[in-house]
Parts: sequence; C-alpha cells; structure tokens
Amino acid sequence: MSNRLSASSRDATNITVGPDKTLHAGVSRRRFLTWTGVAGALAFTPGLVADAAPIGPSPSRGDHLFSLGVASGDPLPDGVVLWTRLAADPLARGGGMGQRPVLVEWELAGDEAMRSVLRRGVALATAADGHSVHVDVHGLAPARDYFYRFRADGHVSDVGRTRTAPAPGSPLAALTFAWASCQSWGDGYFNAFADMAAAAPDVVFHLGDYVYEKGIVGSGRRTSVALPESCAREMMALDDYRDRYALYKLDPQLQQAHRASPFITVFDDHEVENNWAGPISEDNAPIPEFLLRRAGAMKAWWENTPVRAAQRPRGADVQAYRRFDFGDLARFSVLDTRQYRSDQVNGDNDSPQDAQTADPRRTITGARQEKWILDGLGNSGRRWNVLAHQTTIADLARQVDGRRVVSMDGWSGYEASRARILDGARQRGVRNLVSIVGDIHRNVVSDLRSTYTRESPTVGIELAGTSIASGKDGADSDASDKLLKAASPHVRFGNAQRGYVLNRVTRTQWEAEFRVADSIADPRTTLHRRATVTIPDGRARAEVST
Repeated sequence: MSNRLSASSRDATNITVGPDKTLHAGVSRRRFLTWTGVAGALAFTPGLVADAAPIGPSPSRGDHLFSLGVASGDPLPDGVVLWTRLAADPLARGGGMGQRPVLVEWELAGDEAMRSVLRRGVALATAADGHSVHVDVHGLAPARDYFYRFRADGHVSDVGRTRTAPAPGSPLAALTFAWASCQSWGDGYFNAFADMAAAAPDVVFHLGDYVYEKGIVGSGRRTSVALPESCAREMMALDDYRDRYALYKLDPQLQQAHRASPFITVFDDHEVENNWAGPISEDNAPIPEFLLRRAGAMKAWWENTPVRAAQRPRGADVQAYRRFDFGDLARFSVLDTRQYRSDQVNGDNDSPQDAQTADPRRTITGARQEKWILDGLGNSGRRWNVLAHQTTIADLARQVDGRRVVSMDGWSGYEASRARILDGARQRGVRNLVSIVGDIHRNVVSDLRSTYTRESPTVGIELAGTSIASGKDGADSDASDKLLKAASPHVRFGNAQRGYVLNRVTRTQWEAEFRVADSIADPRTTLHRRATVTIPDGRARAEVST
C-alpha cells in the first residue's frame, strides 16, 4: 500500500503558497494579518470548510495559543505532515478555544532561523477537530532537514525540525531512528524524551499507549500540576480523551522530542481501553456502546497525532496500518494489532498455550492486513525489513505453579497468526527481519520463531523496548525478568528500567542502544546506555554487549 495521497485526499483546509524567501523571522504581524483575505475566500468555498461559523475575533486568550507544542510526522520522500493544536487554556474543556474557527498560518524553511522560507500557507483550526491542524506539505526534496512554525492571532509557535525520507530505492548508507511507547503520565517524568531530543534521530516511531485511559489518582508523582476534572475518572467520551491528550502534551520533554524529529505514530490499547479487541471491550460493554467510545478515542488520537487525512477516523474505524520506505536500506511496516483481532482467549489471563491459542480461525491482524504484511515483505527489495507494532511476537514464557504460561494479549495467544506471518516470511526469503515493539514495560531481545514449544528455525530478531514512564522506575532485573529468562531460552537480553531504544542501521549491521534512567521521579535524571545489541546483515542473530 502506497503512502502517497492523491490531491483530492489531502486535507482540504490547507492552502499551500509557493516559495517565498521574503517572509522571514522578523516579519511584522501586519504582514501576517493580510492572510485574513484568504480566510474569507475559504469561508465561501463550497465544501471546503466543514465548520460554517464565520471567522471573527477569537475568544479571550491565555498566554500562548501554542501551549501544546508542534510536531511533524509520517515523512515521505517529497512531504511531511506538520501538526499543532491551539489551546488558550489547555486544561480547560475545549482548551478554552470556544466554537469559532481560527486561521493558522504556517511556514516551512530550509534553516532553523526561518530566514529561507520555502513553503507557506494557511489552515483552519476548528472546534470540530479540537482546534488541531494537520498540514500535508508536498513538493519537498528527499532526505533533507526542514524547519517549520505556526502563527495565529499574533502568537508564534516554537520552531520544529523535520526530515523527509530518502528518494524511493535510492542508496542509503545509514539511518538513525528511535522508538518509544507507554507513557503513563502519573507514573513519572518523561526523561527519555529529553534524551531522545538531544539525539535528534531521523525519525521516531511511537508504538502505542501515548495516553492512559484510567483516572489519575491525585497527580501521581507530579504533585504540583493541577489536573482537568475528567482526569479523576476513566476516559469515556471524546472530550475526556481530548483533556487527557492536552495534559500529556503539556509535558516539556515530550514537546522537545516532537520538535526534534518527525514521528510515525500508531495506537495500542490504552488510547481507548486496556486490552480491547476489535469491537470487544475489556469490561464486556455492549458492542454499540463500546464502538461509540472507540470512535471518540480514535478521533482524539487523530486530532493529537501528526498523521495524514487518510488516518482520520470514519466512526470507530481508522486506517492505521501503513508502510514507510527509507531508500533501499529499510522498509517499515507499521501494524495495527487492535482493530481486527479476535477476542483474547482463556479470560485474557497468562495461560498455557492450548487448542484455543492455536485455532487457525483466530487472528491478531485480520486477513486483509495479514496479506498486506506478507505482500510487503515479499516485494520489499530492502536490506532490512521491519515490523513496527504493539505487542511481542515471541513467547515470553514463565513457569507458574509448574505450568508454562504466556500472555494471551500478545502474538503468543494467536499462534496461527504468528505462524502464517513468520513461516510466510521464511518462504519468501525475506532478508533481515526485525520486529520492534513496546507494550510490556521492559527491554527484551528475543529470537523470532513461528513456535517456541518445539524446534523451529530462527527467522529474525525481536527488539522489545521498555516504557517511557509506565511502571514507575522499574529495576535492572525484576522478578518477571528473572522468570522469563529462566523459562525462555530464546531471550538474549532483558531489563526492566524506563527508557527507549536508539538505533543506527547501516548496510552491514543494525545497532540498537537500550537507553535507560535509574529513576523518573525527577525530570533532571539523565539516561545512560544499558546495552547495545548488534544484528549483523544476513544473520538472524543478536549480539549483546553490556
């Protein structure tokens, strides 16, 4: 599936104006206000603006409309998405923005000082979309850094850096990227994001649990922060989810990371509800009721994520799985293992594998996505082939009361799905298969096999990254780490501290650096390298250096 969008499928409220090197950092507010004429044209273009309210003076403003920061994402060789969300009073219901649409100007430049502006345009931030803006900029040069910012009502955002992907199939010597997941706000600070921002990788993958649905007791470790009223309970409605994203996006370290690199983002379970499966709620809510909740959650996810109009929800459904190529070096297939999965079996409790987990009728990806994954692996032509997703493919087994038990929520609870993907990859001769995942709040490096209860060939390597904050400080090796290492001989490394994974991929090897913090109780605590895992080109083997 191509990531390229036709002109008709792009966000219709964005107008791009061609190169203009006269619009620079010192331009006056008067010059920007001339764009109100463009706003008037937008308001009277049939079908272009969904919110028909007239454009006029905005409601009373706080200190800064761009309090939730800026971001970019889903880089292509010729384009990238620029994102912001206006919030005059970010922790108030609706961000203090009222119902009127607000004109937002954007600029993209070749330099951080914004003196060489290459693209500029306008977009409308509407209440219907939580006053978020998604600008899909095209016509850019491949493998190049760009800088961007926004203006609205005289307020100017911070400047963000982004980077386009290399030209399709072009020779690429190296790629730097990071991935992260699981950032429970109340469990501690987001120290890992400050470290990630300093590294400024070419791209960052966020693999889910960007927000958590449960109520926050007090302020957790962040005792000085006032919380929206909705944080006292579990998120259920669209406005609740919007409130929670606003709280998270106020975090300065998260904002730093978004300013430093483009993100490729996908959801897991907590963006909606713990361990949901397709139309099935964890709490067995009536399906129509749960789908209404899921629709609100997915809308809030889209509003707060730098993704394209193609990812805008249609009711409760989102086209979340998509593919990104980086020259001839790497292909990333970003998966969705929530919307199309069968319900978990065995009460969704860690259990032995049985006839239910092996049932070939059950799936974690759905048939259509399964075919898309295998087709993409089979015709890749890239040196490294990456599955970027949510839950571990490998069995992370433990012995409990004399029984070998595994998670029913990961691929170990969907054995037939796993076998179809991994056996299919082996049959297609897929080169250098790597699975990158989050979810489990620990670092684990494993061999990838289609089954772990009998001999089967190793077809790749799985790198599971720990959480940003979920689980509080963790430990270098906790009880679960010891148990899974004892019962899972295919595990090559494990650690249960907080952090993320920083990677450098070349034509000869993949080097993954597991960076962790000793504590996340203080935002000033720095991270350090806990281990480096090297995967040589052409060999499904993880070499661990600690």
